[in-house]
Amino acid sequence: MMSKDNIIQSEFPQAEGLIYLNHAGVAPWPARTRDAVVEFARENVVYGASRYYLFIEKENRLRRQAKDLINAPSVDDIALLKNTSEALSVVAAGIRWNRGDNVVTSAEEFPSNWIPWDAQKIHGVTLKKVHIRERSSEQALIEACDNRTRLLSVSSVQFSSGIRLDLQLLGDFCRTNNILFCVDAIQSIGAHDIDVQKIQADFVMADAHKWMLGPEGIALFYCNEAVRDELNLYQHGWHMTTTPDDFDIRSWQPTKTARRFEPGSNNLLGVHALSASLGLIEDLGMRYIERELEARVSYLMERLAEHDRIRLITPGDSDRRSGIVAFQVTGSEQQELHKRLMENQVICALRGGAIRFSPHYYISMDKIDKSLDILTSTI
Repeated sequence: MMSKDNIIQSEFPQAEGLIYLNHAGVAPWPARTRDAVVEFARENVVYGASRYYLFIEKENRLRRQAKDLINAPSVDDIALLKNTSEALSVVAAGIRWNRGDNVVTSAEEFPSNWIPWDAQKIHGVTLKKVHIRERSSEQALIEACDNRTRLLSVSSVQFSSGIRLDLQLLGDFCRTNNILFCVDAIQSIGAHDIDVQKIQADFVMADAHKWMLGPEGIALFYCNEAVRDELNLYQHGWHMTTTPDDFDIRSWQPTKTARRFEPGSNNLLGVHALSASLGLIEDLGMRYIERELEARVSYLMERLAEHDRIRLITPGDSDRRSGIVAFQVTGSEQQELHKRLMENQVICALRGGAIRFSPHYYISMDKIDKSLDILTSTI
């Protein structure tokens, strides 16, 4: 059996000189994910759909992997959608709103987690955006809720600052106050443990292409069975019925499972790729991934803090940190600094007026040191 170090070495044969610190954006694939896509393509070339049952077996496996990854009660709670935005829209367009309802979210959200709620103003729904602070983020969100708050929607990790929220605290509050709880977990799943039962979430969604190291075009959507019937369906097709294999039906009913949100054929190429990526998570274990990622983030923040011109945006508390390290360099134009880093193969992002580094567990400390050398030599 291969050691974890050997697994990582074989899975990430990245280009010479490349330092990839943008896993909060679009992450590289592991080698096994490439291989899964190649094999899926070969299967289609050689056999066409004559062994389609193998594709369905892979899809069913992916649902089980997703269930286990987020500790969902059942595979029936998992839908496979195109992306996080679609999943958020399924919720926002599905709720039977009452005029005067409001939705609470943070003012620092990625557009995907406020535009779908803002679009509900045609139904008389108000969107309340709350500025969250490092040590009072949850309290600020809770205090913004009132007796007309229908739903609280947050990102588990803020995309620009890297602040990680206490989802269990927010989930407990929502359950006590009969408020729906929606979590955009795209910046957590694959980097941090997410337990949908522990946090008492009603809805959790995440694209594959960040910390899960999967492809774009496929996302996990968890919908709590207790609230599934509360969402109106606005997409319909053969796949979401109780009898998807009966093509001669003349009447239909939506399935009781989360597959009701999948109107047609799924992205089977994405299914094969994501299943392979989640297989790597299974082989390494989330505890190992969290530990190694935390070590890299801690080291990166300690080194950055040594420089008197660098101001960290990401909070220092370990329970607030994520895989994102955001900082600004005083006396430098951040956009120009980002451009120079990218030209030197330090792949990172510019978000919220700050440089954003987001390493993952497999990035070596040597590469992190090299990225810091390049950074300090350019400021």
